[in-house]
Amino acid sequence: MTLPWTEMETAVRGTNPVRAVGRVSNLVGMAVEAAGLEAPVGSMCRIDTGRNEPPVLCEVVGFRQDALVIMPFRDMRGISRGNRVTLVASKLTVPFGQHLLGRIIDGLGRPLDGGPPLTGLPRVRLGHQAPAALSRRRTQEVMTTGIRAIDSLVTTARGQRLGIFAGSGVGKSVLLGMMAREAQVDVNVLALIGERGREVREFIERDLGPEGLSRSVVVVVTSDESAVMRAKGAETAMTIAEAFRESDREVLFLMDSATRYAMALREIGLAAGEPPTTKGYPPSVFAALPRLCERAGWSAVNAMTAFFTVLIEGDDIQDPIGDAMRSILDGHIMLSRDLAREHHYPAIDVLGSVSRLRNDVLGDRELAAVARIVRWLKVLEDNRDLVNIGAYVSGSDPVLDEALANRETIRGFLQQGMREKADLDESIARLHELAAVN
Repeated sequence: MTLPWTEMETAVRGTNPVRAVGRVSNLVGMAVEAAGLEAPVGSMCRIDTGRNEPPVLCEVVGFRQDALVIMPFRDMRGISRGNRVTLVASKLTVPFGQHLLGRIIDGLGRPLDGGPPLTGLPRVRLGHQAPAALSRRRTQEVMTTGIRAIDSLVTTARGQRLGIFAGSGVGKSVLLGMMAREAQVDVNVLALIGERGREVREFIERDLGPEGLSRSVVVVVTSDESAVMRAKGAETAMTIAEAFRESDREVLFLMDSATRYAMALREIGLAAGEPPTTKGYPPSVFAALPRLCERAGWSAVNAMTAFFTVLIEGDDIQDPIGDAMRSILDGHIMLSRDLAREHHYPAIDVLGSVSRLRNDVLGDRELAAVARIVRWLKVLEDNRDLVNIGAYVSGSDPVLDEALANRETIRGFLQQGMREKADLDESIARLHELAAVN
């Protein structure tokens, strides 16, 4: 196809006929130093190893005296002192478009699913800024996740950003898969960052399923890949989600996990020479987290509702990353290991969960029902030991008596099968019936 003259002229003017070249001067840990080359932070370089191996792509992460500090997107096998380092691009771009739905890609936007190449699709640059505060639209509409405990008691608004906090093995991936299948949105964008390789296929085939995959873009970077690739995977997924939102699609962004993204940033920061501060995390990590999270939510065009899983170390919610994410997001959903041990799924701890926009999207009657059920759950928790040993005398506390009478009904209401879909209207009707609020 022949390009119009104006497009050809623009392409030629945007081409740099001179490639900036440097040489590998040092390698310490995961960082390579390149002398004789100037490039901005975030640009992409290529190391030519001169062996029968493909070039090593790297990202500029900092400077050290007169050298660039670059980190490879793969292992550093084959890199030697004196290897040529070439500047490839000052900004990374990733593919975007309708044909991306149903595809599984890596952190640089390359196919992982054996499908056709993603050539010919529009491309968008990484590193967008969050929408300006006053350009964001407000919402008073419920975001239907299809999960009864969330829709009724931790109600989420369209464009809200929440964290899913839990230790390992408590059901975060199953919860994300249910949302991706059942949520009423146009497009899902899933970022699987730092996952075990075994779990990726299990999640896609078992939890997400063909129905969820057909309207999803899945970005996968496993735990054995470099820190730069893990960090780039989160940014790639967010950029694709933003592009769909700006094309007037309602987007559900699911990231598993924000903790592994932060760990990748920690590796990059330490390799670039930053001082470790809170639990070994350098300051740049706590600056990067809000930059990523703030890009979700409403823009002037449409909504991106986002859920970020947070892996709390030793089930300690005061973990530095968990504490930072709680302060950034619009609420959090706590998953309880005790509930999971009782085979109560989804293992959502309603008392420990908060939606900061729930009062904006529910009416007074619904809020009264929520308050009554939460009060029952609280009094049951406070008096659990007393009831279990048989020391509670019926009639001593009317609220506890009501809670005990409805305990099994509440438990059944909060439980939901992995393949069970909960309609919003039905969930609210059952909420009223359970609370008996007129």
